Amino acid sequence: MAPATLTALAQEKTLNSKFVRDEDERPKVAYNEFSNEIPVISLAGIDEVDGRRAEICKKIVEACEEWGIFQVIDHGVDIKLISDMTALAREFFSLPPVEKLRFDMSGGKKGGFIVSSHLQGETVQDWREIVTYFSYPIKNRDYSRWPDKPEGWRDVTKEYSDKLMGLACKLLEVLSEAMGLDKEALTKACVDMDQKVVVNFYPTCPEPELTLGLKRHTDPGTITLLLQDQVGGLQATRDNGETWITVQPVDGAFVVNLGDHGHYLSNGRFKNADHQAVVNSNCSRLSIATFQNPAPEATVYPLKIREGEEAILEEPITFAEMYRRKMSKDLELARLKKLAKEQQLQESETAKLDAQPIEKILA
Repeated sequence: MAPATLTALAQEKTLNSKFVRDEDERPKVAYNEFSNEIPVISLAGIDEVDGRRAEICKKIVEACEEWGIFQVIDHGVDIKLISDMTALAREFFSLPPVEKLRFDMSGGKKGGFIVSSHLQGETVQDWREIVTYFSYPIKNRDYSRWPDKPEGWRDVTKEYSDKLMGLACKLLEVLSEAMGLDKEALTKACVDMDQKVVVNFYPTCPEPELTLGLKRHTDPGTITLLLQDQVGGLQATRDNGETWITVQPVDGAFVVNLGDHGHYLSNGRFKNADHQAVVNSNCSRLSIATFQNPAPEATVYPLKIREGEEAILEEPITFAEMYRRKMSKDLELARLKKLAKEQQLQESETAKLDAQPIEKILA
């Protein structure tokens, strides 16, 4: 079980063992060793049918084919709204633990505050605190699970959610057109689009080289819009973890990455971004991830299969089933890795005993 908050653990000189990852999972690149490999794309003029739209769309498509991740600026989301959202989020995480825990979402509660992850069965914890807002469909919002402190954060989150829903749909239009489909094809494939806003707070960490703020993963949904501060910590790989880059923070930009659903709908043409978050001992970091997901009953299957290609899925499944399989696979891999580690430790102890004289063992 993860601790209730990270307030006390962040002050320790050594890292609590619950957060220590195996060597192969530990960071390879520093949080501030930035790379410019991820494209930064201006959306200014994207609505000009005969203007810059074609050039902008070409850049977005290339980024999705190469990385599955890019950054957008000139996106139309008001800078004051972004500033208010981040300032209020920092205020929340600065509150005493008792205030944050009023919205504790452990035990299956839908929305609120928790340490590490809302997923059950994780063997190693992520070094982060999070607040989760289930914001779309609007009819399913449970405002009792939305923090009421600091004052005004709920109203700001409502507006932020609306603006990012609009931006996400605009980006999905581009990808739909790139696939030769009606511009609303990807949005319609989501049925009644789900949106989840996750506010991540990564406190300073006593031994950041031993842990991750968020473990390596691909997002299960369609598209994710991430707002990050200037500290740095988002990392991406496109060669199955052989090499990692730290994404250069761009003030006011959104990092956009494709998830598994978007990957499958494009029949693998667009990559599902493989990424993680690292932490540091110098300063805390804040990021806000807005996940645009299909409805649980939405069908997951390629919308178009190009000539000479085969479908990357054997058969259509629901998003709920796709998500269940993904989580089950992740937990099973973690379980098998834990068993292998325990067996290796046991064999090592046995080998030590075998190497000792029988007189010493029986003494």
